[in-house]
Amino acid sequence: MKRVLLTGAAGNLGRELRARLTGKFDMLRLSDLGEMAPADAGEEVVQCDLADEQAIMQLTEGCDAIVHLGGMSVENTFDVILNSNIRGTYNIYEAARKHGITRIIFASSNHVIGFHERETKLDATADMRPDSMYGVSKGFGEILARYYFDKYGIETACIRIGSSFEKPRNRRMLATWLSFADLTDLVEKVLSADRVGFAVVYGASDNKQQWWDNSLTGFLGWKPNDSADDFADDPAVAKTHTDANDPATRYQGGPFAAAGHFED
Repeated sequence: MKRVLLTGAAGNLGRELRARLTGKFDMLRLSDLGEMAPADAGEEVVQCDLADEQAIMQLTEGCDAIVHLGGMSVENTFDVILNSNIRGTYNIYEAARKHGITRIIFASSNHVIGFHERETKLDATADMRPDSMYGVSKGFGEILARYYFDKYGIETACIRIGSSFEKPRNRRMLATWLSFADLTDLVEKVLSADRVGFAVVYGASDNKQQWWDNSLTGFLGWKPNDSADDFADDPAVAKTHTDANDPATRYQGGPFAAAGHFED
């Protein structure tokens, strides 16, 4: 991979991946609608709106692979979700098709399956049960990726990211936490694999609490090294109040499953 495009480079995960991936390729092209730090050696910085079809065509030209983190990362109005997550992801895949880009990492989310109960262990074949319009948009992205692989041979790894922060912030994250280092390693594994096909990977570190099973994507060779259990005694985690009947506790999507409709 000579030139890799990273969308969403101004976001929390985008900034982390930028710092960790710069220098791994001949060029890392960074894009976001928001402000980004100036380009360093081995970087290109392009401010771009994912909903702008022509701008995305220019953004993707000359790239060998795309790490697509861009879009709205939380619940919002349908119009915002439509432009950033649905239309924006479509524009990325259409541009990839037209430019002959054959490998994409799509930042999906655990909120695609957020209305499964915590007692149910899920693998890549689990039914989508989104807990929000945000989750619906990520489900759309996964189905779109499936279509572009079957019809055009564009390989995608859909990473259903759990909770990727510096450390777990609550008891739920003892199961869903994904360290920055483990995420970076997964991205590198996907970009360097001989073949990816269409793959769904759950993005969680090596936590004792396991809601998700990645055995169907073991061919990628990704084995997380970090664990949320190292933070189990952190006051923010240990003292979190939980109610077994609260939808935020019952369902894997946590507070997204418990929240009402965004526009009500």
